Amino acid sequence: MGQAGPLAAAAPPAPSALSATAVSAWFGQRKVLERVSLEMPAGQVTALIGPSGCGKSTFLRILNRMHEVIPGARLGGEVRLDGADIYAEDRRVTDARKAIGMVFQRPNPFPAMSIYDNVVAGLKLTGVRVAKSHKDGLVEESLKRAGLWNEVKTRLRQPGGALSGGQQQRLCIARSLAVRPRVLLMDEPCSALDPTSTRVIEQTITELSSQVTIVIVTHNMQQAARVSDSCAFFLAEQGTPGAIVEQGSTDQVFHNPIDSRTSDYVNGRFG
Repeated sequence: MGQAGPLAAAAPPAPSALSATAVSAWFGQRKVLERVSLEMPAGQVTALIGPSGCGKSTFLRILNRMHEVIPGARLGGEVRLDGADIYAEDRRVTDARKAIGMVFQRPNPFPAMSIYDNVVAGLKLTGVRVAKSHKDGLVEESLKRAGLWNEVKTRLRQPGGALSGGQQQRLCIARSLAVRPRVLLMDEPCSALDPTSTRVIEQTITELSSQVTIVIVTHNMQQAARVSDSCAFFLAEQGTPGAIVEQGSTDQVFHNPIDSRTSDYVNGRFG
């Protein structure tokens, strides 16, 4: 049963801690992740860094149960949200995705749908029921949290597809926030954007980080250094599955790494 309207009108929930323990993943017979364990603290930004093909995006999809919908995909290990196993037999996929939202690499608003309807579209998809009287407030709140309200408040009924690329990405963030997630996953959210839009998205991430736990995949080392509190460096060497080489505070990973491969990567010597 979906959430009732009055519940959706309440204040957004507190951010949650997310943890992965010994997570492995396969596509058919090919193993792509090897026993990845990572703590993602509540109310912080965790950056997943590493070269292409080392399993970062696969790991991110595992965190909200998107990996399992790929034909032939399998996984092992545990993912826990505030200590509760999101893969437990009695846990519905929609419940996991309400609590753990996702923003993709390329903005994907519904182009013919209005800005307003784009924001509330996620509610239907996740079975959240909101009273009509609360929808306007929820749309305004979500757009404000995504840093987009002032730019679109006079044209909420215009198509979302008419917005710029950076605005479309913030609209997608607003759509995710409307469901009231406790964690927001971001898969290279700025890779398709210009530098100005990237700065705005980074500012939005910084402002959101106290309200929702964020896990971001990025190939931009400067971006990881700017927006994250902690980092996990993934690497897949010589045909082996992806694994975490090093993890820790962003300051430690960038300025005092333990593994020489981490130092080489963050300093641009490979990748």
